[in-house]
Amino acid sequence: MNNNKKLGFIQKSVVGAQFLFVAFGATVLVPLLVGMDPSVALFTAGLGTFIFHAITKGKVPIFLGSSFAFIAPIIKATELFGLPGTLCGLIAVGAVYGLMSLLIKLRGIDFISRLFPPVVVGPVIMLIGLSLAGTGVDMAKSNWIIALVALTTTVVVSLFAKGLLKLIPIFSGIIVGYLTAIFMGLIDFTPVANAPWFAWPAFVKPEFCWEAIIFMIPVAIAPVIEHIGDVYAINEVTGKDFVKDPGLHRTMLGDGAACIAASLIGGPPVTTYSEVTGAISLTKIADPAVIRIAAVFGIAFSVLGKVSALLKTIPSAVLGGIMLLLFGTIAAVGINNLIKNRVDLGDTRNLIIASLILTLGIGGAELIFGSITISGIGLAALVGVILNLIIPNKKNKEVKTEDK
Repeated sequence: MNNNKKLGFIQKSVVGAQFLFVAFGATVLVPLLVGMDPSVALFTAGLGTFIFHAITKGKVPIFLGSSFAFIAPIIKATELFGLPGTLCGLIAVGAVYGLMSLLIKLRGIDFISRLFPPVVVGPVIMLIGLSLAGTGVDMAKSNWIIALVALTTTVVVSLFAKGLLKLIPIFSGIIVGYLTAIFMGLIDFTPVANAPWFAWPAFVKPEFCWEAIIFMIPVAIAPVIEHIGDVYAINEVTGKDFVKDPGLHRTMLGDGAACIAASLIGGPPVTTYSEVTGAISLTKIADPAVIRIAAVFGIAFSVLGKVSALLKTIPSAVLGGIMLLLFGTIAAVGINNLIKNRVDLGDTRNLIIASLILTLGIGGAELIFGSITISGIGLAALVGVILNLIIPNKKNKEVKTEDK
């Protein structure tokens, strides 16, 4: 890595703007898909990044943006409990991060790995992608030409682009799809013209809802594991060990606190952005101060009323075209998780756990306790964790016996 202290403020600002550009498309896509205000997401991405850096002593060059893992749960929860109730459930997700932080501090990372092994995490990640496949197709059907243009652009950029452009396939797809919609005369710019230049994001206050809390808590499993993987990734890129200093428990707590802050004002949960980690690897600039400058730009953009109005004019077909790839990619990440960790699905125990997670989640199973309902991904994840704990693992026992 370069000696980042030699960079002047203007240079840091330019790089920080580039880092936000890399994260911008994904950060605003999530709220657009779930019915939240994209300006709130930009604001909470900046705010969450500052909170994360405060808790991690300003040592870890990580940017927090909107989490894709919660798209399907937010959409379903909003239908069941409304957005204010859903936000209450998302606050509970941040509390789960805090609990995981405490467990890591007291018991170490191995305990988390035993609680959430790949045989549970892999199928849960697959569910996150597969559960919204129908929604992506429905949105794309509103205009297949625009959807295919957006999809093709995203694929081409992912496969053939170089440099920073390769890190923004989603943003590229949105831009080209949007320009195509303009060419076809499908965009009404009246809301943009009428919007003020400066306006506070449309913050939303959460409302207490037990059902939403129970619904959301199990969904935190996959993002918790994703967080650990992202911290190890930034270790590799920077050549430092952030697991030890400031400690994985601090990075986990920072992520959780940022999620709570986002949920308190109506934003989607945030997560560590691997896109920005890729940009750090490319530019060789890993100064955490640059990430904080990117956060400032995010907050600045969030109060530009015309930017918010412009984002809301993006046709659903553009988003649908990108979703066709996005949700399939998330499902493929789950499959890769199983393969990379060599999960043996020929083992009856593993097969039972993975199968029940998938069938319960895709089938929309529900578990009702009075007025409380657990369903979908949350129920599937909870069942997977319980089955992993109660079904004997014969292979582990055989290994222990051989060791003796």
